[in-house]
Amino acid sequence: MRGTDETSGSLFSYVDLEDRIPARHPLRKIRQVVNDALASLDDEFDRLYVDFGRPSIAPERLIRASLIQVLFSIRSERQLMEQMQYNLLFRWFVGLGVDDAVWVPTVFSKNRDRLLTTEMSRKVMAAILGHREVAPLLSDDHFSVDGTLIKAWASMKSFKPKAEGTSPDDEDPDGPPTYGDTPDDQTAETNPETAPMPRSTHRSRNAEVDFKGEERSNATHASTTDPEARLYKKSPGTGAMLCFMGHALMENRHGLVVQGDLTQADGHAERKAAMDMLHRHSPGSTRKLTLGADKAYDAAGFVADLRRACVTPHVAQKARHSAIDGRTTRHKAYALSIKHRKRIEEPFGWAKTVGCMAQTVYRGVERVRSRFILTMAANNLARLPRLLGV
Repeated sequence: MRGTDETSGSLFSYVDLEDRIPARHPLRKIRQVVNDALASLDDEFDRLYVDFGRPSIAPERLIRASLIQVLFSIRSERQLMEQMQYNLLFRWFVGLGVDDAVWVPTVFSKNRDRLLTTEMSRKVMAAILGHREVAPLLSDDHFSVDGTLIKAWASMKSFKPKAEGTSPDDEDPDGPPTYGDTPDDQTAETNPETAPMPRSTHRSRNAEVDFKGEERSNATHASTTDPEARLYKKSPGTGAMLCFMGHALMENRHGLVVQGDLTQADGHAERKAAMDMLHRHSPGSTRKLTLGADKAYDAAGFVADLRRACVTPHVAQKARHSAIDGRTTRHKAYALSIKHRKRIEEPFGWAKTVGCMAQTVYRGVERVRSRFILTMAANNLARLPRLLGV
């Protein structure tokens, strides 16, 4: 018998979101881990808020909403709020009931900027990795490190000559990388209260610009859209672009990212960030750790710093003038590290294809860094259901 195609509105509806989500849906395990991790950060959240005034968005819900945005490749907060209006799965994960109102996108963005600083993103990642089911998956001794370019939210047309009197202290992208010299703006402490995102004052949206014959470098030019972005190219034969440089420290047992960072792009940022992430992950460690890396890390200063920190440098050797000698390469562990270090490209690929980090939509190092670290944490969460056998 043919059914009828008739619609009758219902005055009342009884919907239990728990019953609408499949029992074996991978988000169930992810939500359990995230809720436990956020519960461990309850004291941290209490210190961020005062006891009077209007209540803001609950930090737990804001972080869960930001994670769902990364996991499902939602490109903006406005689109996230739109999808949360009708997507019961998103409402269930974030913690909203069927009848709860969705936040205004601008209110959500302002609350996100206040809460999700670099320090908070690192605490969220650490809380997830410290979960009772996740911690046994991690290796304590063998790690890999690498960096990737994150395209800035700025056009090449915005890369214009600096005002007269500006000191040319920025490194040219084609210049030789030097280890140990760090720009002043990278050593400054991160301001937890993020400044407003700069806005362009151009009158023409897409003016014609002819770059032919013009020499441009970070020493003489800067982007008017995002002044903290740098013109850089990571390999010969590729075009330079305005970008940042993201860094990740991965444990070799299951390929989970244990530390993330993002800096301005230059020739020595990868090696400096690698040392910072190692010290942050294992401060004052006396265990003999190993660190796998590609040829960009084969520098005498970096290798010496690793040895002083009780870290064996399992770095791929350059064809000439390598700082890695036979006392390292003769061990079988060196070959294993060189093999496993290539897995670090998987989190970078996931972040760029799923996490929307191929080109960031944020401006400024602080905003992009906090988002990059949260994206690395979301990558770990996406792998947990399979690793835990759910």
